[in-house]
Amino acid sequence: MVDRPPLVSLLRALEELIKKPRRYRPGTVALREIRKYQKNTELLIRKLPVQRLVREIAQLLKHDMRFQSHAVLALQEAAEAYLVGLFEDTNLCAVHSKHVTIMSKDVQLARRIRGERL
Repeated sequence: MVDRPPLVSLLRALEELIKKPRRYRPGTVALREIRKYQKNTELLIRKLPVQRLVREIAQLLKHDMRFQSHAVLALQEAAEAYLVGLFEDTNLCAVHSKHVTIMSKDVQLARRIRGERL
């Protein structure tokens, strides 16, 4: 009769052969994403929803208003630049108050320091 190794040792050998996916510490992937998005200059909000929003707001001011495609893109660029700056300031407010997650009170404080209306 052939001597076989116990089942437990076979299972352990199989576990060593199967590589487990890398487990990163909390926050590592988030920081990597932040660096990735800070490097590129592409628009992060989809164009069509922004275009619909612009047209909806313009409809409140004046009916039958028309837009060049470059004008809508310029508005989107400006809006995204404003939001990025606001979130940077909001993050500084969150860090100052010794928490990691940004909260609405951080946004309100950042806007108040900037001198914007609430």
